[in-house]
Amino acid sequence: MRDRLRDHRVLVLCGEPGSGRKATALALLDELTGGKVFRLDPRHGVDEITEDALQESGGHLLELLTEDVRTESEPRPARSGRGEHTSVARRPATRLSELHLDRFGELLRGREAYGIVLVENGELADRLLRGRYGMYCPPPPADEVLHRHLWHRLRAEPDEALGSARARARRPDVVRALGLEELRPREAARLADHLARHWRGEMTDAELLVECASFVRSQAREWFAGADRPGALPEALPVLNAGAFRVAVAVFDGSAYSLAAEAAELLAWELAVTLDPDHAPGRRLFGTHAEHRPVQARAVLEDGELDLGPAKVPVRAVRFQGEALAGAVLGEIWHGYHNVRGPVARWLRALCDDARPEVWVRASVAAGVLCSWDWIHGFRELVVPLAVTDEPRARMAAATALAEAARDPRVRPAVAAVLKDWAGSGEDTLVRTALLAHGYVLAAGSVPGSLDALARVVRTREASDIDVLVPASFSVARLLASGEPEPVVSRLHGWLDDGRVNLANLVHLAVIRALSTRTTHLWGLREVPELDEHAARPLLVALLATRPALAPELARLLRHTLATARSGEAALEALGGMLRRAAKDPGALAHVRAFLPRLAVDRRDRDRLRGLLNELVRDRDRPLDRSAARRMWDAVTEGANR
Repeated sequence: MRDRLRDHRVLVLCGEPGSGRKATALALLDELTGGKVFRLDPRHGVDEITEDALQESGGHLLELLTEDVRTESEPRPARSGRGEHTSVARRPATRLSELHLDRFGELLRGREAYGIVLVENGELADRLLRGRYGMYCPPPPADEVLHRHLWHRLRAEPDEALGSARARARRPDVVRALGLEELRPREAARLADHLARHWRGEMTDAELLVECASFVRSQAREWFAGADRPGALPEALPVLNAGAFRVAVAVFDGSAYSLAAEAAELLAWELAVTLDPDHAPGRRLFGTHAEHRPVQARAVLEDGELDLGPAKVPVRAVRFQGEALAGAVLGEIWHGYHNVRGPVARWLRALCDDARPEVWVRASVAAGVLCSWDWIHGFRELVVPLAVTDEPRARMAAATALAEAARDPRVRPAVAAVLKDWAGSGEDTLVRTALLAHGYVLAAGSVPGSLDALARVVRTREASDIDVLVPASFSVARLLASGEPEPVVSRLHGWLDDGRVNLANLVHLAVIRALSTRTTHLWGLREVPELDEHAARPLLVALLATRPALAPELARLLRHTLATARSGEAALEALGGMLRRAAKDPGALAHVRAFLPRLAVDRRDRDRLRGLLNELVRDRDRPLDRSAARRMWDAVTEGANR
């Protein structure tokens, strides 16, 4: 930086506010001018600086305001109070270019002076970094900044004060409260002040954690404060784009960058047409480069994998540099700016209608979080429009949002009341949405409670009411994958013993789903780490691998489903599909071979299985591997000899 400043007399430092770029600039100018450092009026652009404004042999710092980096080629029309268009005299925001910097450099050279221009990360910084004058100002290591500020504040304290304060900064509760992976210099200085006060007894542990938790809230507030200034397009559009990207990363944190970027464009459009309905915005084709755009959101790009069910594909993922940032961003826009709720709600509803699970699931979870923060508004604006549609995916999104909202114990009774009303409403779309919501456990608070809610609806319907049985069986299968399969299996046996055909049909459909549905498609909103390695396998195989003690009960359910006339054919076809998959997966094949003897209790069972294996082997289009089939048949024979 010093060498480039000496050569060109002018340097452009690019970085985020609070990253130390101003301190770096002042230090450079102080070193080269012996302390003769002056600040230029930030209200004037680089093109407006005159020689008279520069000091002989001095260092000059100019921090461009956000408005100064926007582009407007000519005044735009505005509405008068009578609705008529009038011309507004507005000084065009100058597009800073290397020609302007060349002129500035010549003026500085004539005065034997130096100048540094500070530019925030974004499109302008992206362009200037590729030129002669721009340089990225990396923030110094936060640990070093923290150490220096702690030493300054505690230098009059006993020797152990510094080490104790630094150890407290590494405490897990403090790290969690901060919610940031790497502090910026300004934040490190703030933390040092809090730690020093805590050491001197001026702040309790609880107060320290509260202050630490305010860091991410301060960042979110800084990002969105006055983001639509001056309140008209296209002046506000660059900042709206940046804000939309931050919100999109909050929803798609850790997911593919392409999904977050496209969602950000859709949200920016919603924000723009809300701000100025008469002027629909376009899209910049070559704006901020993807390598630099995440910096605007304290995010990073990294290599990752996206689980599509049958396979995992590589993606370039984007994520915040801190677990607390996503919640802080959503909380800031939802609680702080009421007029933003409308475009955000429309945006999320549109994302929930996307056919890709990687999109609609993230959007519905975000919608559920917002509902939990303001149930009255969120339920009406986000959930109801999705629940009443004829689109199955939208109803699933509504169910997911309700389940996510029910994660908050204070909101759970309201969710439960809504689902109870919907289940008894007689409105098919609402009934199906309620049934889907109970597959997530959270709405009822427990697996048995969810099963009770499902059974209450099914018992009141005809045994052939497929519109109820299909979503109910999907939720039962999802409960089997919830990490607590034991009460589900026990309840399924109880429903068979109950003798009612509608409940028996629910059991049979759930068993068929367990045979044919990949585990990853049945995961809910609760973490089940034990199923991770079985994500691509059918749920039944995953349960055999993780809950071997359930094998006898699962075999009884499957045998009953196979032996029942109305479900036997579909169950046999699903079992054949599971055997095909197992033949290509040695790990799954081992679990299936151990399970097959439990299905071969009597001669009729063995004949059914032998007929299925023969049919699979003789399939002219997709013959089953004979070696795998032989091993499966040996397992069936082993069951007969027990």
